[in-house]
Amino acid sequence: MSARDRILQRLRAAPQGKAPLAPDVPAFYDALGAAAPAGTRASRIALFCEKMAFWHGEVVRVTRDKWPQKLHELCLAKGVRSLLYGPQSEHAAALVAAGIDGLKPYDRPVGEWKKALFEDTDAGLTATRGGIAETGTLIVWPDASEPRLMSLVPPIHFALLDADQLHDTLFDAMRVQRWSDGMPTNALLVSGPSKTADIQVTLAYGAHGPKELVVLLLVNEEEMQ
Repeated sequence: MSARDRILQRLRAAPQGKAPLAPDVPAFYDALGAAAPAGTRASRIALFCEKMAFWHGEVVRVTRDKWPQKLHELCLAKGVRSLLYGPQSEHAAALVAAGIDGLKPYDRPVGEWKKALFEDTDAGLTATRGGIAETGTLIVWPDASEPRLMSLVPPIHFALLDADQLHDTLFDAMRVQRWSDGMPTNALLVSGPSKTADIQVTLAYGAHGPKELVVLLLVNEEEMQ
């Protein structure tokens, strides 16, 4: 009998223990919530802005009716010549009406325009499903109207985030939005522009992916400051 066979024999002969119980995640977060009061809307906005800044992301507060004009201003300030957008997205009409130069619709398979997408696109605009105040994170669920590459390829990623969809924690977002009812094939959690520490364990930004992340945070008029 080989050493391998002896080891396997001992493993098979070992007494069988009980399978460990799965952790009760909802109960854990309920206990945390009971120990500390839930954050307010104002505190969530402030914390999200603070954490996003820590990750080198930029948050621009803007009212829901003025975000296209603000995006126009940002594109001019950052020298954006081409802006990728989803022509079937909910915000497409408002974006087109803003008169932003260089709008580029994502309207064909990537194989048909890979060079233009990867080499000649300055920025992309996507919606978000929400945000996490605790970590300064965006929740992005790509779909047919806004494919995943829109937030991963252009050097600048503009993201629309409604302050109504800011949550204290990831678990809060999952529970309130009922993620258990159905998940997309791909879900992204984005905290700041792309970053890596593969080279000499030194954190570098924009190594592979967007070099800038600009969040247009949609707020009420009184929350502008």
